[in-house]
Amino acid sequence: MTKITRNASNEILSNSVEYHNFVFCAGMTADDLSQDITGQTRQVIAKIDAALETNGTDKTRLLTVQIWLKDIRDRDAMNKVWVEWLGDAGRPARACVEANMASSRHLVEIMVMACK
Repeated sequence: MTKITRNASNEILSNSVEYHNFVFCAGMTADDLSQDITGQTRQVIAKIDAALETNGTDKTRLLTVQIWLKDIRDRDAMNKVWVEWLGDAGRPARACVEANMASSRHLVEIMVMACK
């Protein structure tokens, strides 16, 4: 049986799961919810970097990304941070939609899948 590695698990979820050299990250949100979309997006991508590093990979190996925004009008500001962070790393398949968030203070949530 192939090994499944779960990282930073709690009673609800794991921060990331590795299976067959694929890394599935949970939806990441900011911790400091007093920040605007730019600040929250920076926090989220830092968490993504850390989760990918824990699993021995990085943003250059992203396959798919799902992004939820509280307000789709924040898309341009979020994309500015996203493009700056992604650099020349390659472009994953991506969806970006407006959604009701778990808290009205959450402005962005991002979930990624990568390979090793």
